Amino acid sequence: MRIGGAMRTTAAAAVSGALLMSLAACGGSDGGSGKKSDAQAAGRPEKARTVDLKTIPDVGDKLRKQIPAGSRQVVAVYGEGEDSADSTIVLYTKSGSTWDKTRSWKGHNGKKGWTTNHRENDKRSPVGVFTLSDAGGVLADPGARLPYTESAGFQAPHYWAKSHWNDFDYVIAIDYNRVKGTSPNDPTRPQGQSKGGSIWLHMDHGSGTSACVSLPKSGMEYLLRTLDPDQKPVVVMGDKANLKAA
Repeated sequence: MRIGGAMRTTAAAAVSGALLMSLAACGGSDGGSGKKSDAQAAGRPEKARTVDLKTIPDVGDKLRKQIPAGSRQVVAVYGEGEDSADSTIVLYTKSGSTWDKTRSWKGHNGKKGWTTNHRENDKRSPVGVFTLSDAGGVLADPGARLPYTESAGFQAPHYWAKSHWNDFDYVIAIDYNRVKGTSPNDPTRPQGQSKGGSIWLHMDHGSGTSACVSLPKSGMEYLLRTLDPDQKPVVVMGDKANLKAA
């Protein structure tokens, strides 16, 4: 386990103790259908690069104003609809005063879509702007710039559908109702348990999640190797209508 190139020491018991709460919020205990589309199975990102964007496309003033002034990396999650589990994940990088579109992947969000008032087990992803501070997973650190916690404690239970077993090979914690600077599966909920938590970017299994955002393994590897704490990365996420709100 490491922080910014240094090893992070986390008690194995603490990681394991946090697992049940984390998985119940993020992965979903019902297993889902788990069927992958051809596009998801391929896991190939869109590599087209668009330069000189003055603002993040299709994000209105309401959320744009919540992006920290110093942030130079934005992961935008464009949900297809308020009740849809389908989304597109785009990484934008700021160069000077303009934004570049650097990568794009197809992925998924909550099974029931999106909400501006997320509650525990509502199966909807929270709309908003959230910082990205910590990462981890079952697999060894692939060269992450974010603090990375490697632990078998992330392993999805094998009574879930087999298609879900690798969901948490790599995860990036979305800073919704959590304590920054801790392992993604730390169970602390500053706003209380009823507000949910353990909202992550994680590996895609081809269908909706309990509240997280999922994308192909190649996308997770790219984000882990690219998101830099010094660039103050954030995620801007929601269905298209809520994202465009003025």
